[in-house]
Amino acid sequence: MGGRRRRTRRRRPALVRLNRITLANFRQHADTRVDFDAGLTGIIGPNGSGKTTILEALAWAIYGTPAARGTRESIRFTRAAPRATVRVELDFELAGHRYRVVRGLTNAELYLDGAATPIANSISGVTDILTRKIGMTREEFFNTYFTGQKDLSVMAAMKPAERAQFLSHVLGYERLRDAQRIARTHLTELRSQILGIQQGMPDAEVVGRQLDDARRRLASTGQAARAARDARERAQAAMERVRPRWELVQREREALQALVAELRGAEGEEAGLARDAERLARELGGIAQAKAERDALAVELLPYAALHAEFQHLEVLARDDGRRQSLTASRALLDDELGKLLERRAKIETAPRLEEEATLALREKRSTLDEVDGRVEARRTEWVRDRQEAETKRQALRDQYAELKQQRDRLAAAGEDGACPTCARPLKGTLRTVLELLDSQLETVLVDGNYFKGRMEQLLEMPADLREMDEARRELTDEVKALERRVFKVQHAVQELAQLGGEIAAKGDRIASLASELETIPAGYDGARHDRVRRELDRLLPLDAKATRLSAQIEREPALLRERAQLHDADAALRARVSDLRTRHAALSVSEQHFAAMRDEHARAADELRAAELTAATTESELASAEMADAQARLAAAELEERQRLLGQLAVRKHVHEELDRAYNDLRNDLNFQLRPELSELASGFLNDLTAGRYTELELDDNYNVVVLEDAVPKPVISGGEEDLANLVLRLAISQMIAERSGQPFSLLVLDEIFGSLDDAHRASVLELLRGLHDRFEQVILITHVESVRDMLDQVVTVRYDASTGASVVRRDDRPALDGDDLKAPELAAAGAAG
Repeated sequence: MGGRRRRTRRRRPALVRLNRITLANFRQHADTRVDFDAGLTGIIGPNGSGKTTILEALAWAIYGTPAARGTRESIRFTRAAPRATVRVELDFELAGHRYRVVRGLTNAELYLDGAATPIANSISGVTDILTRKIGMTREEFFNTYFTGQKDLSVMAAMKPAERAQFLSHVLGYERLRDAQRIARTHLTELRSQILGIQQGMPDAEVVGRQLDDARRRLASTGQAARAARDARERAQAAMERVRPRWELVQREREALQALVAELRGAEGEEAGLARDAERLARELGGIAQAKAERDALAVELLPYAALHAEFQHLEVLARDDGRRQSLTASRALLDDELGKLLERRAKIETAPRLEEEATLALREKRSTLDEVDGRVEARRTEWVRDRQEAETKRQALRDQYAELKQQRDRLAAAGEDGACPTCARPLKGTLRTVLELLDSQLETVLVDGNYFKGRMEQLLEMPADLREMDEARRELTDEVKALERRVFKVQHAVQELAQLGGEIAAKGDRIASLASELETIPAGYDGARHDRVRRELDRLLPLDAKATRLSAQIEREPALLRERAQLHDADAALRARVSDLRTRHAALSVSEQHFAAMRDEHARAADELRAAELTAATTESELASAEMADAQARLAAAELEERQRLLGQLAVRKHVHEELDRAYNDLRNDLNFQLRPELSELASGFLNDLTAGRYTELELDDNYNVVVLEDAVPKPVISGGEEDLANLVLRLAISQMIAERSGQPFSLLVLDEIFGSLDDAHRASVLELLRGLHDRFEQVILITHVESVRDMLDQVVTVRYDASTGASVVRRDDRPALDGDDLKAPELAAAGAAG
């Protein structure tokens, strides 16, 4: 280690320099602002006060939700209003530029160098730009700039293999393992694909035999199909020769059958004409007989028309006579009802006057009843109050008696050594006096209790004057009810009187209307004559109907004569048609024997053609099956060839992935081999600066144990402070390596509760050593709950929790507070949470 090359160190411009962070409704910070300066800055406060939350907000402002604990909604201050804004604003310098990022739950904005317009205004856009500008992922950023207490001693509790794995993970070497895992996954998939293709591949010899069999079968079925097609063509030619002669014989036979059917139809029509002629003769004979009967009836029906007219007139008179009788009965009924209404009106004409009298009497009686009722209720209230008062006083006396009795019994039992219930001194010789006084009080209470007991017995029954007043009230109530019923009856009679006037007038108008209507009905109705005319009409009515039927029959005579003439002409034409059909039938010479012979010849040709077509179809089907088998065999051969080609490609890819897996192993081994010397060199530089040259070297042995060298000689035993120092410089070396491999300077250091169980001397030593690294770290931020380190820091930010508002309160102690003693008073913090 003595000849190890030292890295030259020079001060580089700060990559990240924090200026200010503002939190609104973020976790327990309702309204907080923290300004950062160069040097050592301490954020001091008890556990749970919200110290680490400030750094969580810093990471959330840069990287968004993935950098925060819990869900997005859990970020909101618990006492904030439902729609209160969650906001973190971070002002920092980065590579010569000043950035201001403002992030909320649903929005984000990034401003550059004090511009009024943001260069990005979306959540993903702001995160992408900052990640690209910083040049680190969120994990690299935390592993570089942030160091917690558990990070300082994490390697000490690990086994050698765990230490190597931890360093590989922190420095990003695990990405090689992840890449190798992906490559091995692909290799496994390739092997599975190769195995699956090999298992599903058919045997090459079997495919060759299938292809040869399919070709032989295709040749034989092709020859049979050609022979069947030739036989079908010969049968088709024979069928073509027979078909014209068979069709001619069929047409001649169909013509003969049609002529025979037409002849039979004409003969049937001829018989029908004969039947129609006989019918017409019968109907014309009936018409002559009907004429004779109608002439005989006409003499008897001569008075029918006059009787019918007279009967219609008598029917009208009969209806008028019935209406006269109905109106007369209605008038008599109305006269009777009118008389009753006049009689009722005479009885109730005095109802209005009686209503006034009854109403006045009811009003006076109700007034008297209200007055009596008031006196009764007042007297009843007085009686009930006296009874309740007597009962209350009697119960109080009973309680007093029980208390005095208990007190006397207790004093008597205690004797002269008992204590006075008033002054608590021993009674001694005053016991008898006290007992006599208590007996006198008991006697007085007993006499008063008996008095109120008797008073209660007297008040149990209703007083006589109250009973008389209650009886008088009951009688007045009955009189009021009787007057109310009388008033109701009188009021009903008044209403009835008004209704009677309208009904009497209406009935008088109806009687006058009936009298006028009776005067318009004519007289002169003869009921006996009406009956005689009705009987005569009933006798003549069947004769008139018969005469009407005979007239209708006679009226058909001209039509029947015309029909007879038409029938004669049709008969002559039909006879000529039948003669022509018989002549044509005799001229046709088609025989049944010739037709049967042609039918058999055609059937034989058709059977031969169907057999040839069936044979051809069978051979064509076999040929198609052979062609399909040949195509399937060719397809199987092509598929076998394709699978063999794919197996070759997969084998090449499998070989590439196997070589890649070996290359990853070699690369990871080389990196791990270089890891310990590089880390040891970086840690030695930090150790030399922190100890002012006392310890110049630190190395990691083969088991990744930390070894401190003094004058190039390993120290066998190191103190607790030296161990903490070694862990600290190793953690700084890890951060330096990550930053350099990211191409970024390392200027900001955040240490969270790194003091752990260190005593005050070791804490002071660590702070002085950190101050000595000012040329490397322009800003060092310490988060701790240890109050004793305040005086050793450049700036101090105090954080405490206000239980009344549920919010954290932040204060700068190294200079005047930003807004009073605290950044925000508790009441203002609560107001900010509500907003």
